[in-house]
Amino acid sequence: MIDKAIGMHEKALGMRNQRMEVLSRNIANADTPNYKAQDLDFKALLKDTQDFAMKTSHAQHFDMAETDAGKGLKYRVPFNVAFDGNTVELPVEQAKFGQYAVEYQTTLSILENRISGIRKAVRGD
Repeated sequence: MIDKAIGMHEKALGMRNQRMEVLSRNIANADTPNYKAQDLDFKALLKDTQDFAMKTSHAQHFDMAETDAGKGLKYRVPFNVAFDGNTVELPVEQAKFGQYAVEYQTTLSILENRISGIRKAVRGD
């Protein structure tokens, strides 16, 4: 019951957290020579983690439930590359971090509302 009520938001929150960690690494390495800025392809990761109700009819068929967590990690294409080979553009990274922080907070609020609804239903409110 709880899994259905929470839905994909639990996985989305974890992926958003992972994405913010990647951006934090980018910002922390803004002055590191030859560091390549990375980001997660959130849409691709979310699509890959959806629970598919596929049944295999042969022993050699692939199980679609397994996903590769590092699959969505991509290198960011910079507007300008620094002379030292670093591709981190600090204003871009900071803007993305702010955007992703808002998305993280939104997902967290959705989860809190759903959990609050479950608590009310259990208590009979």
